[in-house]
Amino acid sequence: MKALHDFVKKFEPAKENKIAHTTFDAFYTFLFQPDTVTVDGTHIKDGMDLKRLMVHVVLALQLLYVFGTWNIGHQHFTAIGEHTGLLEGFHLKIIYGLIQILPIFIVTHVVGLGIEFIYAANKGHSVEEGFLVSGALIPLIMPPDIPLTWLAVSIIFAVILGKEAFGGTGMNIWNVALLARVFIFFAYPTTISGDEVWVSGIEKIDLDGVPAFASANYNWAHGLFDWIFNGLGLSTFGEGGMLVADGWTGATPLGLAAKGGWESVANYYTESQIFWGTIPGSIGESSVPLIVIGMIFLIVTKIADYRVIFGGLIGFMVAALMMNAIAPAELTADTPGVFKFMAIHPLRQMMMGSFLFAITFMATDPVSSADTPTGKWIYGFLIAFLGLIIRVMNPAYPEGWMLSILLMNTFAPLIDHYVYQANMNRRAKRTSEMAKQRDELITKRGEIQILNGDSDLKPVGTTNTY
Repeated sequence: MKALHDFVKKFEPAKENKIAHTTFDAFYTFLFQPDTVTVDGTHIKDGMDLKRLMVHVVLALQLLYVFGTWNIGHQHFTAIGEHTGLLEGFHLKIIYGLIQILPIFIVTHVVGLGIEFIYAANKGHSVEEGFLVSGALIPLIMPPDIPLTWLAVSIIFAVILGKEAFGGTGMNIWNVALLARVFIFFAYPTTISGDEVWVSGIEKIDLDGVPAFASANYNWAHGLFDWIFNGLGLSTFGEGGMLVADGWTGATPLGLAAKGGWESVANYYTESQIFWGTIPGSIGESSVPLIVIGMIFLIVTKIADYRVIFGGLIGFMVAALMMNAIAPAELTADTPGVFKFMAIHPLRQMMMGSFLFAITFMATDPVSSADTPTGKWIYGFLIAFLGLIIRVMNPAYPEGWMLSILLMNTFAPLIDHYVYQANMNRRAKRTSEMAKQRDELITKRGEIQILNGDSDLKPVGTTNTY
């Protein structure tokens, strides 16, 4: 390892060349532990620096990337009625997913890290590592067909106004990845809402004057792999332009639930499909088991604070049970959709949508969340409680974690303030009560001495009264 270290060090540029030195330093500290030595004060020594902490979060997301890549292809081929089995056309689904997700991943990191490099070079310090996690999260929370230009604009907004404007990594008030998504949500709402946006490669066409859906024509990348697959004797993409299967809908379970409750969801998806995540949705938010694996990994490694996660789970269950209690006991065809949505069982509510992903990977951001242990419980509880209310009550967009997390990011310092204040008040009260008890004990002892005729009293404070 020392030989590799010495070899890499030979390429270190002069510090006067800010851009080159910043670039070298970013890659050097990614490969090796920084050689900075602390000289003042008391420090806790640990090999877990910021980069390695961020890498742990990125590692926890890798299973979601693999599954999301496959699911993009699976949803596309299911829509056109081809390779509908989970393992049918596996090679086509993986390649189709890669063709969709790689440009999103590349644009995210080129734009985001590019801004980080520019700011670091101008400030004359190392590249901050915060975008490692944001860059890994952003592709997973976007639709698979998100226009790359709009994606780039949303990242510029999130990184500059949501992070660098506040001082960079560790100083941002809001979660950077969610800021990118909320920008898309408000600036380009049609790209992140509706039924068709969650399935890649499906477009509206005019079929003899009748609106219909068909798959878009495949591009040169698909053609390149067709040439490879032909040589291997495997099935190929073909030309594209196929009509969707009869009865197909790109609606997500949440979209269906908002209109007709669980009955509408069950007409299109099974509980098994929802649990495993083989449904339309954002790229990496749907698979419950894989999210739980990432959750356990982050809790065990102490990267994520369990208080936020379990506080969120409690808040979710409380809100869901309250809604179950409010919903009518009997649901009919005339029952409004919002009441049918409220009547869904809490565990089914939890499996649908992106709650588990949000509470695991978004709400636990240590920078924008509450700091105090008690505050973390309150913070997680309120995110889930408010998020479920927004999900059920918002007719335009049946999901609420993006807005609830950003809202609680804003109020996290206030939560900590009241927790600190409550602790100080409690300690002041305890001190006051102890002083009162001490005075009462001294007074009582003095009265006893007087009754016994003992006038030789010691000054107050010199006697051990406890």
